Amino acid sequence: MDTTGNALPVAIVIGGSGGMGQACARRLATDHLVVLANRDVGKSEAVARAFAEDGLHAVAIACDVTRPESVAEMVRRSAELGSVDVVALVAGLSPSMADGRRIMHVNLVGAATVVEVVLPVIAPGGVAVLVSSVAGHRVAAGSEVTALLDDPLAESFLDDLEVALGRELTAMEGYQFSKFGEIRMARRLVTRFAERGARIVSLSPGIIETPMGELEFRENPKKRALFQRSPLARVGTLDEICDAMEFLCSDRAAFITGTDLLVDGGLTSAVEFDLPDPSGKPIDATLVRNS
Repeated sequence: MDTTGNALPVAIVIGGSGGMGQACARRLATDHLVVLANRDVGKSEAVARAFAEDGLHAVAIACDVTRPESVAEMVRRSAELGSVDVVALVAGLSPSMADGRRIMHVNLVGAATVVEVVLPVIAPGGVAVLVSSVAGHRVAAGSEVTALLDDPLAESFLDDLEVALGRELTAMEGYQFSKFGEIRMARRLVTRFAERGARIVSLSPGIIETPMGELEFRENPKKRALFQRSPLARVGTLDEICDAMEFLCSDRAAFITGTDLLVDGGLTSAVEFDLPDPSGKPIDATLVRNS
């Protein structure tokens, strides 16, 4: 309930207990009852208590996106709390966190599972936001691979993908392909959401100051080199991603659906057009920590 006694709309945040997910959940909790859907329900409960201390409304519900029955139970319980107006899929694994198949299973198969389960209950005027990545814009997938990525709930999806590639899926490919698939998912499902009177979009952050981003920066030399190409010569902040999320979930974005919002400081454009490093300076890890 809000201060007037009216029921708050529900915002489900998948992965709302840490990093970017928690930041987005906190922002949405200013005018929603937020469901912190996370496999580690104990962590979600701690976050919910912290939110409550700040006058925000949140509940923790266990959810493992790799288990359809877990997703179905989470959505059922969420719908009992009120009108499901927002579903934000922020959870995901980066290349330094798992192998290619596990990354693909969590990032793309998990996202597709959530979307399919939530579609019948999302409220008219509601929105699903798939948090993708700048990496999804840097994929050159052939037609066979793309067709497979467009059907991630197929029973033999991961096996078929590796057959098409002719080898095992690497962690980097798992990440890039999964994020590419999420962007396409928002476009492919636009009509099905419109039939509910709802919207679906993807949001692609660039290099953002998060614990996951710092891990990737330490472990991945290619990411450090990529950072140096950024026209704005800095990383993005969590507040900037939350601003984009808040906008996409608001009535101000009521005519935005079936598309991707790229929030990357111009990095994708710099890579596409092979623009020079704007700083002319060597890579310095402290730039990421201090920006």
